[in-house]
Amino acid sequence: MKKISQYIILGIIVLFGIFYLYTKFSAAKKGDLAPDFETTLIDGTPFKLSNLQGKYVLLDFWGSWCGPCLKESPELVALYKKHDNQLTIVTVALEKNLKSWKKVADKFGYTWKNQIVNQNRFVLLSDIARKYGVSEIPAKFLISPEGELMGTYTFKQIDDLLSNSINN
Repeated sequence: MKKISQYIILGIIVLFGIFYLYTKFSAAKKGDLAPDFETTLIDGTPFKLSNLQGKYVLLDFWGSWCGPCLKESPELVALYKKHDNQLTIVTVALEKNLKSWKKVADKFGYTWKNQIVNQNRFVLLSDIARKYGVSEIPAKFLISPEGELMGTYTFKQIDDLLSNSINN
């Protein structure tokens, strides 16, 4: 019986490894069109990512349970306030509990319209997160006004890019 449970555990680990690699290598890459998705925003309105073309889009995956996500929340809000005319922020809260995200969003002042809460027992198995190869959070993806995936950037890098585009 002990031997069987060891094989089961080993099998589960191998399956998670295969799933991780599949997610990482099948996800969109820098230069690809950003994977489109449709969902519902927290206010109940339908949302489709490709409808946001024309401005830069920051797709930010976070969770109310994620310490690093909470730590960088003030930077996200500051970026939004500084560049709201050039940048559309879309936050995707990956949650086990649908109520947890709201306290954090209210505390830090997440006032933008495009907020999504994706509930899943295993949060990184979210359909949206898998399209982008998200294996840990926070994860940020910058999308060009033409809908092209520009890559992952820090808030400082995004601020510099947007500030330079104003001056040019």
